[in-house]
Amino acid sequence: MNIQRLLSAILGLPIVVLVLALGNKYFIDIFFAIVAIISMYEYFNAIKEKANPVKWIGYLSAVSIAFIHLIPEFDITYIGLFIPAIVVLLFVQSIFTNMRYNIKDISYTLFGICYITLFIMCIPLISGDVSSKIYLWYIVIAAWGTDSFAYIIGKVLKMGKHKFSKVSPNKTIEGCIGGTIGALIIAIIYTYICNKIFDISISYLAFGGLTVIFSIIGQIGDFSASSIKRYAGIKDFGDLIPGHRWHVR
Repeated sequence: MNIQRLLSAILGLPIVVLVLALGNKYFIDIFFAIVAIISMYEYFNAIKEKANPVKWIGYLSAVSIAFIHLIPEFDITYIGLFIPAIVVLLFVQSIFTNMRYNIKDISYTLFGICYITLFIMCIPLISGDVSSKIYLWYIVIAAWGTDSFAYIIGKVLKMGKHKFSKVSPNKTIEGCIGGTIGALIIAIIYTYICNKIFDISISYLAFGGLTVIFSIIGQIGDFSASSIKRYAGIKDFGDLIPGHRWHVR
């Protein structure tokens, strides 16, 4: 692991921990809106040679995360209305700019909004009371645990011998499996701590299974990001978070 990536991890994880553990719902909304804006910026920068995305609509969708809990009785069905509204707005932009933006530009923009804004939006939506935050940490554990243990198995211990996919050639089957097992171990320890400290009865089997599922989904997401980078012909999405490049799994 290079120094830049190590420093990013050391600085980034405590920030996320503090925000999710201590932040109220409005602060969490704002924090993840900023994360979405940064992610949208890097996505647009990645595809700039492939399309001319409608950037202001992409950024507006990211900013909208900051206002989720300002809407009285926000319901998940609102998200169902979000996409049609964005599609209409994108075509209005195309019409009133005399086709400056074509269907390809609209498609790339809409994909970025679905891929970034809608996924990130789910985090503040489920981070409500204390119990919600407890369960939310299984997602964080799956992501960070998988990434860390995959790197340790694949790179540090040099156990990664079999390549997984040409989409991300540095990732190995051993690393992916080791990452999931590592995340599961951390999740079991976390479950034990929560049951003891908060005097609750979290099922080891149920949430262990969920952690495995989250880990697999997270790795699919990692490969998805790599496929976008390969299509765009770039190695990194950006330098806003230094050191986050392709790494061995």
